[in-house]
Amino acid sequence: MIIVAGEALIDLVPAGPLEADGPADDDLPALLPKRGGGPYNTAVALARLGSPTAFCSRLSTDHFGQALLSGLGADGVDTSLVQRGPEPTTLAVAHVGDDGSAEYSFHVEGAADRLFTSPDSLPEAARAISFGTCSLVLEPGASAYEDLMRRASARGLFTALDPNIRPGLIPDAAAYRARFRSWLPHVTLLKLSEEDAAWLAGPEGGDPMTAAREWPAAGPYAVVLTRGGAGLTVLTRDGLELSVPGEQVTVVDTIGAGDTVNAALLHRLDSHGALTASPALEAHQWRDILAFAARAAAITCSRAGARPPYADELVMSPAGCSGPGAPTVDVRRRQRKRPVPRS
Repeated sequence: MIIVAGEALIDLVPAGPLEADGPADDDLPALLPKRGGGPYNTAVALARLGSPTAFCSRLSTDHFGQALLSGLGADGVDTSLVQRGPEPTTLAVAHVGDDGSAEYSFHVEGAADRLFTSPDSLPEAARAISFGTCSLVLEPGASAYEDLMRRASARGLFTALDPNIRPGLIPDAAAYRARFRSWLPHVTLLKLSEEDAAWLAGPEGGDPMTAAREWPAAGPYAVVLTRGGAGLTVLTRDGLELSVPGEQVTVVDTIGAGDTVNAALLHRLDSHGALTASPALEAHQWRDILAFAARAAAITCSRAGARPPYADELVMSPAGCSGPGAPTVDVRRRQRKRPVPRS
């Protein structure tokens, strides 16, 4: 089982483009509520790929919270670690640019997910756990997630981290950067975007590759850097540095693309038997893993909103059998049955 720990929220996304010549009172688009949150999207994406997945968070008992819970169940995510509370659900208002990139403003005061408390224990079946985004910023929940990260690492679980920086939510950037560095000894896989790496490198910004080359020495076995359409790069503690190109698609928006990468990396690492505290992978295996993640993210970018692919939309060569070349990737579009929810 792979556990994903962190927030679930509602994205408010534009229903359509603004009319350039429309009347003044129509200069705001209608906003549609969509299930979201980096960890939530990661959990859904993992389940759709076929990995046994559990979600660890705190959801509101309001209408939005119930919709989030139902969405997890519909894709077969185990919700036994989900806490509930009467506080409202966090809202994120998305602005989608002309290039499909998304920026967010957040409404988080008094929200249910901020009151998460660390569970006393995790299921014995757990082999990996993933953290990220707002849940590691907003107190008091951030300290509870941090405690869970440290305990999971001490137990020997494969621990993944996607900081997914939202500067507007971070009141003290220097304190957050120091806290991020304190997490690294407890992290097996660090995945982040070039923009996140530059922000974390320092107040003036820094070269993301330089920072990524330094972080494995602080703890992570591997750092995966996402570079948008340019692809992905992995840097490992063993000195491996390898890149794969991105898949060329018509981008509708990038909502959920990074979360899909998180899920695809964990799913494909598992297919290589590498969800251990001390994994060891060859270059051709990493090429296979990164190509799988690039293709999964491309499919998410090709459609509106956080809609990660199902397993039968990604057909690749068997794990470990891709050889030195890039693996074959095919897209299958056929009728899919949703998985049976796990209790």
